[in-house]
Amino acid sequence: MTSSARDENGSSTATVPDPAAAPGPPPNTVVVPADEDPVAAAGSELLGGPPGRRALLGVNWWVPARFLALLVIVTCVLGMAQKLPCYDGGWFRGATTQYTHACYSDIPHLYTWRGFAAGLTPYVDMLPQPSADMQYLEYPVLTGLFMQVAAWLTPGTGDTETQEQWFWLINAGMLTACAVVTVVALTRAHRRRPWDALLFALAPALALNLTINWDLLAVAFCAVSMAFWANRRPAWAGAFIGLATAAKLYPFLLLGPLLVLCWRAGKWRAFWQAAGGAVGAWLLVNLPVMAANFKGWATFYTFSQTRKEDFGSFWLILMQDRGQQLETLNTWIAGLLIAACLGICWLALSAPRRPRFAQLAFLIVAAFILTNKVYSPQYVLWLIPLAALARPRWRDFLIWQACEVLYFLGVWSYLAFTGDSKQHGINQDWYHLAIVLHLLGTLYLCWMVVRDVLRPELDPVRWDGSDDPSGGVLDQAPDVFVLGTARRLREDRSYADYALPEQPDWLPERFEPGHTVGEPEEAPDGRPADELRNGGQQS
Repeated sequence: MTSSARDENGSSTATVPDPAAAPGPPPNTVVVPADEDPVAAAGSELLGGPPGRRALLGVNWWVPARFLALLVIVTCVLGMAQKLPCYDGGWFRGATTQYTHACYSDIPHLYTWRGFAAGLTPYVDMLPQPSADMQYLEYPVLTGLFMQVAAWLTPGTGDTETQEQWFWLINAGMLTACAVVTVVALTRAHRRRPWDALLFALAPALALNLTINWDLLAVAFCAVSMAFWANRRPAWAGAFIGLATAAKLYPFLLLGPLLVLCWRAGKWRAFWQAAGGAVGAWLLVNLPVMAANFKGWATFYTFSQTRKEDFGSFWLILMQDRGQQLETLNTWIAGLLIAACLGICWLALSAPRRPRFAQLAFLIVAAFILTNKVYSPQYVLWLIPLAALARPRWRDFLIWQACEVLYFLGVWSYLAFTGDSKQHGINQDWYHLAIVLHLLGTLYLCWMVVRDVLRPELDPVRWDGSDDPSGGVLDQAPDVFVLGTARRLREDRSYADYALPEQPDWLPERFEPGHTVGEPEEAPDGRPADELRNGGQQS
C-alpha cells in the first residue's frame, strides 16, 4: 500500500520523482485515497479512520470491487427513494408536481407514449401519436432493446398507472445493474487505484439522475471498454465502444483520443483493432434494424439534427436573450466541436508527456457536452466515470458535483415556474444562472485535467512515477511522433550526443525535474548552437 503526505496542490513532503526516470511503483500495491487525498482522509474519519488491511486486494472477501458494488447499490436505492413523491402520484397527477419535487423521469411516460403499453415493436411500428419529425422511437438501437426487455418484463395487468410504475421499477433495477457493472469496470481499469471508483459510487448526481433516462446503459459499456483497453485487449475495447455507440451517440468520441495517443506512441495496430472492433460491433446490432425499417432506425439521427436550442445549453441562453432561434445552430455547434477536438489533438501531441487516455476521454466528452444544443440533467452520468479516472481528487470532484446538483434543482424549478400559473419556482434569469453554474463547474474540472496534462507532477495518478496505468499498450510506451513543446524537448535532449567529455555535468543540470527547456543559444564551450548542430563545422 502506498502512502504520502501529498496535498491537493500536488506538493509533498517527500521528493517527487522525475517522471522520465522513475519506473513507477510496484504493480501489486494499492493506492488508498485517505493516504494521499486530504478530503478523503477527513471523510474516512466519519467511518472510523483510513482503510486498513481489508482495503488490500485479495486479502479478504470484501475486496474493493465487491464493496463498491454494494455501495453503488445503496446510492441507487437512495436515488429511487428520492423519486417516491412522483412514484406515488406526481408522474400522473398535478401539472407541475413532478417538477416541484424534482423527481421527474422520462421512463414511466414513455411506456405509453412510445407504444410499449400497446405492444408495438420499436423501429418497425409507428408511435401511437406520431409527429412530422418523429414517427418512430427516437433512441439508438440498444437503448430501444433495453426498453423493450423492460416492457416484456412489465406485468400487463392493472391500469395504465400501475403498469407505468412497474415499468419504472424494472428499468430502475436494470439501470442499477448497469451502475454495478460500471463501478466494477472502473476498478479493473486502474488496478492500483480501485478506490478511485468510489467517486462514481458516491456521486450525488448518480443518485439524482439514475432513473431519468437510459443513459447509464451506454455509460456501463464505455466503462467496460476502458477496462478492456487497460488490460491490453484493444479489439474487445473497441467492440464495447461500438456497443456503447449503439446505445448513445457520444461514446464514438472515445476513438478520437485513442487515435491521437496511438499516433504519438506508434501503436497503430492497437488502434486499428479497436476501431475495427467498434465498427463491427456497431454494425452487428444496427444492421438488422436498418434492414427491417431504415426510416425507423434513422429517426434518432434525423431527430437530433432537427432539434433546436433546448434546456441546459448556453445556446438556450442566447436564444432566449435574442428572442429568436439561431438558424445556423448545427453549423455553429459543428464548428465549435471541431475546434475543441483540434485543440485536444494538439494538446495530446505537444504535451511534455503523453496524456493519459482517461484525461483525453474526459476532455473530448466534456467538449461535446459543452457545445451541444441540449443538456439534459442525466448527461452528467457520461462524465462521472471519466472524471473518476482522469482527475481522482475529491475536492475538485465535489466542486463539480455541487454545480451539477444546483443545475438539477434549477431546471425542475424553472419548469415548475413556467408550467403553473402560480409560478412556484425560479424565473428565466435564475435558470440562466443555473446553466452558467453547470458550464463553469464542467470547465473548472476540464481546466484541472489540462493542468495535469501540462504539469504531470501535479497529476494525482502520475506524481509517484506512474505513466498511464489505464492506458494498456500506451503505458510506458516511448513516443514516436510529437509536436510543439514535446518536439522541442526531444530535440534539446538530442544535444546529449554533443556533450563534451570534460563537462559531464552539463546534461543533468539542463534536465533537472521542473527545468523549463528552451532552445539553447550556445554550447557549453561558447560555440554557437548552429555550429554545434553541424558537428562542430562552421556553417
